Amino acid sequence: MTAYIIRRTWQSLIVLVLVTFIVFLAMRLLPGDPILIFISNTQLEETPLEEINRLRHEFGLDKPLLQQYINWLYDVVRGDLGVSIIQRTPVIEQIKIRLPITLHLSLVAFILSFILGLPLGIIAATRRGTKLDSVVTILANIGITVPIFWLGVIMIYFFALYLGWLPVHGYTSPFIDLKQSIRQMIMPVICLTVFPLASISRQTRSSMLEVMRQDYIRTAWAKGLAERVVILKHALKNATIPVITLAGLSLSHVVGGSVLIETVFNIPGMGRALVMSVFGHDYTMVQGFVLIIAIFVLVVNFLVDISYGWIDPRIRYE
Repeated sequence: MTAYIIRRTWQSLIVLVLVTFIVFLAMRLLPGDPILIFISNTQLEETPLEEINRLRHEFGLDKPLLQQYINWLYDVVRGDLGVSIIQRTPVIEQIKIRLPITLHLSLVAFILSFILGLPLGIIAATRRGTKLDSVVTILANIGITVPIFWLGVIMIYFFALYLGWLPVHGYTSPFIDLKQSIRQMIMPVICLTVFPLASISRQTRSSMLEVMRQDYIRTAWAKGLAERVVILKHALKNATIPVITLAGLSLSHVVGGSVLIETVFNIPGMGRALVMSVFGHDYTMVQGFVLIIAIFVLVVNFLVDISYGWIDPRIRYE
């Protein structure tokens, strides 16, 4: 296990470096200059060339690309994510403000998708061929194909503008106003939940159907065990390994989907800030946010891999 953890840690570090370098290079290949964008927001014509060059030097944009990346990586190792070019505030401060909002939405959506998707998949598998199975399967197929940003717009029109039941946009911390926070989160959470809920229910149904055909399950039925015991104690544990893998991917999808949902519902989380930073060519903000998201995804995948041995003792890490 120790050797496996060390190997996976090195692999994760390599992936992290590659992801950050690709994003670093892609941002600098985009047309536009962040310094000129920043100055144009004030007085570009009145700004002397010396001041523009000074700003380039201040943010290290006058150095070769490889040296810029190495300097940024060195600062990251020391815990310094840099200063936003546009907002002129430390990136780490923006992350502290926006990360809890994104995690709040993402974790609530993921927990709901897992809590609802797992039993729906089990019910569909154990009641295969019935109307209930057909309904779950059809809804799951629809949930996988529906674009979440389109769903968000439709929900805003129907529930917020037409019926007036829910607020159109915004975010309120549950520690400030729990009722308003719940009302504002309903539509974004539903949009973020749809895809992982459909994926988990489909995968659970498929895994359960495969396990239910195994010999040891037929033996359990032959012993006269209750259906609840056969399903929960014997079948479910072996069927959850691919479900856990998909759940880890779904959590990554939920975090990625927050980029769209936070933009649609005007939620001041990391996703919306990332979109604004890309349009503003705010290199340090984009690199800092992508770094945090990449670390989150890699940690989730690592925990999923480790959980296999706990779910199925037959799995060995060599």
